[in-house]
Amino acid sequence: MLRGPEETLTETLNAQPALYVAGIAAMRTLYLVWGDAPFQPACVAGHSLGELTALTAAGALTFSDGLKLVRKRGELMRDAGQQSPGGMAALLGLEREAVESMCSDVRQATGGVIVIANDNCPGQLVIAGDEASLVQALERAGAAGAKRAVRLPVTIASHSPLMAEAAEKFRAAVDATPFNKPIVPIIGNTQAGQLAGVDDIRAELSAQLTSPVRWTESVQAMASMGIKTYVEFGSKDVLVGLIKRIDREAARYVVDTPEGAEALR
Repeated sequence: MLRGPEETLTETLNAQPALYVAGIAAMRTLYLVWGDAPFQPACVAGHSLGELTALTAAGALTFSDGLKLVRKRGELMRDAGQQSPGGMAALLGLEREAVESMCSDVRQATGGVIVIANDNCPGQLVIAGDEASLVQALERAGAAGAKRAVRLPVTIASHSPLMAEAAEKFRAAVDATPFNKPIVPIIGNTQAGQLAGVDDIRAELSAQLTSPVRWTESVQAMASMGIKTYVEFGSKDVLVGLIKRIDREAARYVVDTPEGAEALR
């Protein structure tokens, strides 16, 4: 991961296991730094692929089983991108209702697929769909009131119906993977609510590839549980940046170095 090459590392087949490993490495770093004062989260959540990292952090999934599942997820999404190519775009400055209306209009015009893939925070949504529908949605975004519409550098339409075949095969992989009941509460992306047991986890992961990431509602669910401090595991501060837009009073930390872990003591 440190040596690259970047073009190989950024292929979804490799990027997904790399992101999973980076997240778990950051978590282990925190535990090492804290030593005899165990770190105990009140709950966990992950954004899209990060949900598998969160499941591992919650004790519901072993690292080795998680790595196999993440690799399979990357393979299936790569194949889906080749069979049903599409793309994604971030829209800034629009409310969810306006984006849903715009997507509905585009679907009627093209007969294709275009949906909200990620509800990241107020004013930041990501859409996904086939190429023709995505192009038309980007053309309409300005008229709908978007401050910016940015095409993402991907050729797959994650969290959309174009992932249906991949989702069906991923469900088989999920069914073959052993899970445990989480030792701490975990908030799922598709439900924006707590995954209480193994059946809930399997249903969540089976639906994840074709369902939107409800991150705004997930953070709101954690806030309603009394969560006031969030710790992001990984190499960047993307999620705490989103949380700042959702819950401005929350404390936010990033653990990507031993120094970051030490700051939490």
